[in-house]
Amino acid sequence: MRYAAPTTVDEARDLLTGNPGSRVFAGATDLIPQIRAGRPEPSVLVDLKRIDQLVSITESDGRWTVGAATPTSALTGNDAFTAAFPGLSEASGLIGSDQIQNRSSWGGNLCNASPAADSVPALVANDARAVIATGDGTRTVPVEEIVTGPGQTSLADGEFVVEFEVDAPPAATADAYLRMIPRTEMDIAVAGAAVRLTMDGDTCTAASVVLGAVAPTVIRVPEAEAALVGSTLDDDTLAAVAAAASAACDPIDDKRGTVEYRRQVAGVLAKRAATIAAERAGGAS
Repeated sequence: MRYAAPTTVDEARDLLTGNPGSRVFAGATDLIPQIRAGRPEPSVLVDLKRIDQLVSITESDGRWTVGAATPTSALTGNDAFTAAFPGLSEASGLIGSDQIQNRSSWGGNLCNASPAADSVPALVANDARAVIATGDGTRTVPVEEIVTGPGQTSLADGEFVVEFEVDAPPAATADAYLRMIPRTEMDIAVAGAAVRLTMDGDTCTAASVVLGAVAPTVIRVPEAEAALVGSTLDDDTLAAVAAAASAACDPIDDKRGTVEYRRQVAGVLAKRAATIAAERAGGAS
């Protein structure tokens, strides 16, 4: 196994196309444990953190661009970003310990393709897009189209995520992310919920509800979104949101939670996240 640290996207692309079985990494916080656990070693490990474009955060003309290898600590420490996307910042800050967050990234969290990845529901709720390096250029797709199942993505051999694009939220719009874990910190979500709302006074005019850790991939809940739009987030509406979120789940039984427990928790988290998002957007309190 060889190690390479390219400084341009083109150089990384050439390494991948010229070395079958190679693999990119940003922080290696998932890759190294996987190799130690017995997974096949890549022919070449391609470190993306030396490429300036992949470790940058910029905001221009109403769009945020975040390099796929940018440490999540750089996002949570960016006051302007956190003010614009409080829920997405919260989700980014839940990826491992403080030390891990100096290495972890959206690109790694997404492409590891864990159903419980914390940043992914919040990215999807904010309609984030991934810019992907291909063999002859780039293509841009919604984040929700990347992961196709546990440990599986839609990326072709040799492709990798370069950066993410997230449009600045409209006025009176805010997001929130909540998860439930068995321990107090540094654990994998049993269920997670990201909600983004746009409010006109106390009335919701647009909504995104996305769940994590309760299906093979993150899932949007259109029934919960429909219940929120046009409502003032009264008790009946929130009950409908919780019921829709629970019904949308397709979880598994394991030692961390039963199917019934995950469904119940997902509904509770969706309801609570909606309330927080509305308060942040200046609506219901």
